[in-house]
Amino acid sequence: MKNSRKPSHFLCKLNTQYFSRLKWQIGGDNLFKIIGALFASSILLLLGLMVYELINGSWLSIQTFGSGFLIGTKWDPAISRVFGALPLILGTIVTSAIALLIGVPISLGISLALSEYMPKKFGFAISFLVELLAAVPSVIYGLWGIFVLIPFLRDHVYSRLQALFGFVPAFSGSIYGGGVLTGGIVLAIMIIPTVSSVMRDLFSAVPNSQREAMIALGATKWETVKTVISYARSGVIGAVILGLGRAVGETMAITMVIGNKFQVWPSSLFDAWYTMSAIIANELLEATYDLYVSALMNVALVLLFVTLVINILSRLIVWRTLKLVRGISKE
Repeated sequence: MKNSRKPSHFLCKLNTQYFSRLKWQIGGDNLFKIIGALFASSILLLLGLMVYELINGSWLSIQTFGSGFLIGTKWDPAISRVFGALPLILGTIVTSAIALLIGVPISLGISLALSEYMPKKFGFAISFLVELLAAVPSVIYGLWGIFVLIPFLRDHVYSRLQALFGFVPAFSGSIYGGGVLTGGIVLAIMIIPTVSSVMRDLFSAVPNSQREAMIALGATKWETVKTVISYARSGVIGAVILGLGRAVGETMAITMVIGNKFQVWPSSLFDAWYTMSAIIANELLEATYDLYVSALMNVALVLLFVTLVINILSRLIVWRTLKLVRGISKE
């Protein structure tokens, strides 16, 4: 009887140890999930605190000017103490649009060359150099723009543009070097690494069966490339919107090259202007009374809202396109 009870007692002991370990593992997994969820939710918490502080700081400006702050065209902190952000919003939009017009075609060419034309080893080296540009601090771009780009554009490019297209108001007027067009060019250089990297990933995710099918039908290389572009069209749009968000939120580089002149509309692309981020960087330390500080906080709130909307839309479009492309490639 004693010998018959020993195995059952031993099995009971093993089962108890097994279930205790299983319970600990389940508890450890749940604990890890909870900690991970807390870390992930901290991003939303930080964003919520940021929005709260901006709304709280700009509340005086919101109460004083209301929606007229967005359409106001006067910024006079010294005498009348009236603030309007419409020229700042227009300056941000125009410089970002110029950056897209210049940077998107270059980014598209880079991404197609890396994914479709160049050998993989050589393309990897080039893509590393392109992505390295994204790690350069924006103040370095600004210094390069002041000491290299502005003299070059003023002496060799803008004068010729004015000689050829001076009859167009956009290319007339005095040439200072720094201005709207210079700011757009610097922003274009800064968004090229981001946009080209996303486009390259999208084109690389297109299944090779699509390329092989086009070649089997007798298509040329360019016709195959056009098929690849159309296949990832919505993702390309998302990459462009992502570049727009990068250009809208840029501060130091655009502050150093745009000229920082508050006016409703510049006389030409060579004239100086202002952006939302530039005026915050320049005047925040000079704000000596509450309404002035609140107006700058209101500009920051508008800039944050625009940047968040642009980045969320671009991320959703890129994520949806990559999901569709990878799902089809698995099939």
